[in-house]
Amino acid sequence: MKTLDFIKLNAGSAEKVVGSLQQLLSDYQVFYANLRGFHWNIKGSQFFVLHKQFEEMYDDVAEKVDELAERILMLGGVPVNNFSQYLKVSKVKEVSGVSSASESLKHVLDTYSYLIGEERALLSLASESGDEVTVALMSDYLKEQEKLVWMLVAYASESK
Repeated sequence: MKTLDFIKLNAGSAEKVVGSLQQLLSDYQVFYANLRGFHWNIKGSQFFVLHKQFEEMYDDVAEKVDELAERILMLGGVPVNNFSQYLKVSKVKEVSGVSSASESLKHVLDTYSYLIGEERALLSLASESGDEVTVALMSDYLKEQEKLVWMLVAYASESK
């Protein structure tokens, strides 16, 4: 017995969506590690604001990682669960040794820009597959992230 038998999605289409979800899962796992590093290592006059913000961001990313893994399972896939595999697949690169506000914000904004593009592509693929649940998930992510990017850009502009 398979979940797909009951949720009325085509297995071939679901498999394509799973592939995109796996990519996003790997990207988010590396982003999570980067955010932890920024949180731990941030220095300077913006420490208090950014230390807290990075913690909120990595908590949010951890929740998204769980949602993505569960969606992969619902669609009949098996989520990758080891970091060596994430590093092979992720297009988000590991970052270390960053302690300045401007450099960490640049990495965060560049990563969100990439993730937003991937989520838009996945939203389109899921829509073509009739997978409204993945569409809704990506739409929710985009709504949150566009607002966050807007706020981070405003903050970064003011802090120069």
